[in-house]
Amino acid sequence: MLVITDDLGTVHTFSQTPKRIISLVPSLTETLYELGLEDEIKGITKFCVHPFHLKSVKINVGGTKNVHVDKVKALTPDIIIANKEENTLEIINSLKDICPVFVTDIVTVDDTLKTIANFGTIFKRTTDAKKWIDKISFAFNDFNAFMANKAWQKAAYLIWREPYMAAGNNTFINEMLLLNKFTNIYSSLEGRYPEVEIRKMRIQGDPELVFLSSEPYPFKEEHAFEIGRATHHAKTVFVDGEMFSWYGTRLFKAFQYFKTLQNRISD
Repeated sequence: MLVITDDLGTVHTFSQTPKRIISLVPSLTETLYELGLEDEIKGITKFCVHPFHLKSVKINVGGTKNVHVDKVKALTPDIIIANKEENTLEIINSLKDICPVFVTDIVTVDDTLKTIANFGTIFKRTTDAKKWIDKISFAFNDFNAFMANKAWQKAAYLIWREPYMAAGNNTFINEMLLLNKFTNIYSSLEGRYPEVEIRKMRIQGDPELVFLSSEPYPFKEEHAFEIGRATHHAKTVFVDGEMFSWYGTRLFKAFQYFKTLQNRISD
């Protein structure tokens, strides 16, 4: 008998190890796969694109915010993996009668390590989970050493256009910015992803760097030019949004990516 509490404070009881998993969180689908649970994963969202082959061998149950409850029910899952930010409370509540919905809330590196450890416990993959925790912890400490003598820089991280939206406070993206010694000029605004007016960017923080994420909006060169005119000689940089926003085992790759990014912006 396993009793475990998720990040919303819901206590879940499992009389046996869950064997049929549905993941509604792309980065956690990747994490479950990396923990050796490919066969146990029965359903995923259309945004679960890593590893790529899962799209052709697992059932698509809809989007992260538009889940087809009937499809989920038909798969007779033992557990559904969800996330406070990725999935709405309405979706989570609509699935609770099917099976336990284990909800994660991940903002920091420690939150990520805790989630991996929880998965190791729930699915009896403690050895695999420890390997990933050790790998990520080593990469994290190595990156902190790499950043030790770097200077802080002011930055804005944009995720959407029309209207422009930025990553704000209490987000995983903001945490990654801070680890890179980027002071987020929009962290004081209300909301996790506030709407912003780029023409006011100078008076709202005058960033040295403006990051244009590869997801969810496909920014192009003309957008970089448009944004550049609203700043005071800021460097506009296209970045891999998955590296900044995908928690889970992806963090291991992210720290190497951040090293490359740091070298890129210092050229």
